[in-house]
Amino acid sequence: MKPLIALFLVLLLPPVAARAQFGPTPDYEFARDAVARGEILSLAEVLARLQDSHPGRVVDVELEQDDDMLIYEVELVTRDGRLIEVEIDAATGRIISLDEDAG
Repeated sequence: MKPLIALFLVLLLPPVAARAQFGPTPDYEFARDAVARGEILSLAEVLARLQDSHPGRVVDVELEQDDDMLIYEVELVTRDGRLIEVEIDAATGRIISLDEDAG
């Protein structure tokens, strides 16, 4: 009887897994669509602006929602070796905060 129950449970898994593929939009698609709609600046534009004011090597980027605002959170290593975290308004490119003790 136990093998029959196990087989039944295994047969239930494929439909559940298939539904998961059609779940929420992946982050990169959400970001691409928001750029296309003109709601946010492209990551390339934001990073170019950031390099002008805070040159360094980007090590991590996230697009997050804080209240009703989309924010690019960028971690970069400065030329002098410091790790900083910069939060940037994704719609305007304005730096919201800068944490020089990131990590």
